[in-house]
Amino acid sequence: MKAADQWLLHQYSVDFSPVVDNPRARHALLRAHSEILGTPMAFDGMMLFLLRRLDEPVTRFQTKRRDSDDIITITVALKNALPPTSPTCMQVYNIIFRKILGLVGFEQIGRNYFNPNAKREIQQHKIQLLPGFITSILQYEQEVLLMADVSHKILRTETVLDMLAEIEQTKGAGWRDAAKRVLAGEIVLTKYNNKTYRVDDIDFNINPMNTFDKLDGTKITYAQYYRDAYGLNISDLGQPLLVSNPKKRDQRRGMIDHIHLIPELCTLTGLSEAMRSDFHVMKDLSVYTRITPNVRMKELTNFIGSFPRNQEASTYLQKWQVSFEAQLVRINARIMDREKILTGHQGKNEISLGENAEWSRDLRKDLLSCIGLHNWLLIYTARDSKNAMEFLNAFNTVAPRLGMETRPPLICELRDDRTESFIRAIRQNLSPQTQMVVCILPTIRKDRYDAIKKFCCLEAPVPSQCIVGRTINKKQTVMSVATKIAMQINCKMGGELWTVLIPSKMLMMVVGIDSYHDSATRGRSVGGFVASMNHDLSRYFSRCTFQHTGQELIDGLKVCMTSALRKFKEINGKLPERVIIYRDGVGDGQLPAVVEYELPQVIDTFRMIGTDYSPKCAVVVVKKRINNRFCSLNQGNLVNPSPGTVIDSVVTKPDLYDFFLVSQSVRQGTVTPTSYNVDWDNSGLAPDSMQSLTYKLTHLYFNWPGTIRVPAPCLYAHKLSFLVGQSLHKEPRIELADRLFFL
Repeated sequence: MKAADQWLLHQYSVDFSPVVDNPRARHALLRAHSEILGTPMAFDGMMLFLLRRLDEPVTRFQTKRRDSDDIITITVALKNALPPTSPTCMQVYNIIFRKILGLVGFEQIGRNYFNPNAKREIQQHKIQLLPGFITSILQYEQEVLLMADVSHKILRTETVLDMLAEIEQTKGAGWRDAAKRVLAGEIVLTKYNNKTYRVDDIDFNINPMNTFDKLDGTKITYAQYYRDAYGLNISDLGQPLLVSNPKKRDQRRGMIDHIHLIPELCTLTGLSEAMRSDFHVMKDLSVYTRITPNVRMKELTNFIGSFPRNQEASTYLQKWQVSFEAQLVRINARIMDREKILTGHQGKNEISLGENAEWSRDLRKDLLSCIGLHNWLLIYTARDSKNAMEFLNAFNTVAPRLGMETRPPLICELRDDRTESFIRAIRQNLSPQTQMVVCILPTIRKDRYDAIKKFCCLEAPVPSQCIVGRTINKKQTVMSVATKIAMQINCKMGGELWTVLIPSKMLMMVVGIDSYHDSATRGRSVGGFVASMNHDLSRYFSRCTFQHTGQELIDGLKVCMTSALRKFKEINGKLPERVIIYRDGVGDGQLPAVVEYELPQVIDTFRMIGTDYSPKCAVVVVKKRINNRFCSLNQGNLVNPSPGTVIDSVVTKPDLYDFFLVSQSVRQGTVTPTSYNVDWDNSGLAPDSMQSLTYKLTHLYFNWPGTIRVPAPCLYAHKLSFLVGQSLHKEPRIELADRLFFL
């Protein structure tokens, strides 16, 4: 984004006397006096921004409100003259840009803008897809840049009232409770003003014929209000109303009452869990949403090119004396060397990686370390008997190839598939020597899975493996499935699959932290903490902690870190000399709190371990939910960057130690990089070494023979917090902490 030479933005405070609370009214009163203030102008409700400098530092004028005879005195006082790179100017640029988006035909839905004239109907799935863009203007390393990416809004064509009718028809007498469970937490879009709301409850005691108080104090029914305000007639006057709690920004504006919504006028956004698990839905969606780098660039350049082609938008930009370059920014990136995967005893076997950084076809030799499977249970129902025997034969074939020594399991065949039958079989056959419990489940049922995991993780600590029957019912794939399960079982018992060369001469511990919301207790989150226990970063120790809403930053960090350091010393004979912490699940607004709040806990833990213990340490914040995209230019063609691509200039922030890393390969669409912000660092690692370590760690997730988007300890921490938040709701028994039992 470019501003004219000598461009200055003048910032004025605006005071209304008497006070005008309504933001729209404040905007209207100022716009009515554009002959005094001049154009263009931008007003955020409190501050006024002008390119021109008014004749006097303080300007006062009076005006009359449209809805009354009240005389309002407006005082406009100069506060600052701001250069183009001022942080305040970034806010104004974004206000200007949002105006431009409206002028070229985009509508705001939620935080982003979409083109309603280009919507696509996927009728077979009752879905509408609105194309649009995610945008933001910020100061980057060297200049102000517009970050833009293609986005899509998924809308359901059926209304919430249609869904309620379907639930009532299928659930019978208990349909009201079922409806609350289905809709709680869903995001709905109101057709009449394109706003999104989170559904917190359904109030079956009120309907559209109930009244509410308008701003002027008069009462009106919901049905009459929508007729008067939007020209909408509500057909079902007996429907219950949805309840949405005001957002934090609404509460700051003084809105404290619940918002009531008419189901008939709301459509659900996004995909239901059933849709996400439907192969056909996801395949039909991917035709539009998984776009290649070439298509992405074409859409972005057409988007930026639409501004000068639109007369109103072009004129508006000229008034503000700003413009946008039509070309995407070019950046010099680096590609790190391909890693070698080390397997076999003490890493004696090397696997050289290809351009996709995957090695599934090469895992045919001994794993890094194997635990003998000598005492285990295999539990299945009579209907899965044949499949279970096929699986057992395949397992006994592939396990020795991987270096796993196995003995026959204790087999329990059940007459039925009741949850109680599985738990009873485990309880009756479990012994102190049991290393693993394998359950073949006839269908996917969360309550049964949760019960098995609770018993094996809380009541009688033993690693467990659940297999859905349909995954092992095909002869042509059973060997491949058995291989993956054998590797997973080895990990869950404490074995290691592979590693990469870790050149650090100092004894190092790498920590991954992530959080997940507890599905059983509203307002509570689970923090997963996973720490490496050896030089190869292939053995781990885990703990978890609980915190409440708004407390994403983990309070129980001291307990987790203390346990990990003591375990590390028990295994290695001494404490780590360097600790690198990768912190996932932190928003931009929480970055300062990581240093101000979490880091002191870490430092205190070091002191608690020993007064003279002060390891070198770094805290790296990992961000996956970003909108930055990068493409490589290959003989005039845009392609995805190779795994190992690092971007640490031009599009990084001037006041941060940050970098982007493309660590994985994708077969469809455009690859998504991961952002890393080194929030605090006295590790002694140079930036190149920090980036290299980060990339190496993306190779060490044992559930996938390829690179992943984040360092493996972060994904292990996520898997742990997910298991606890979804199934256990309590911390697993400490006896399991030194194994990857949660994979």
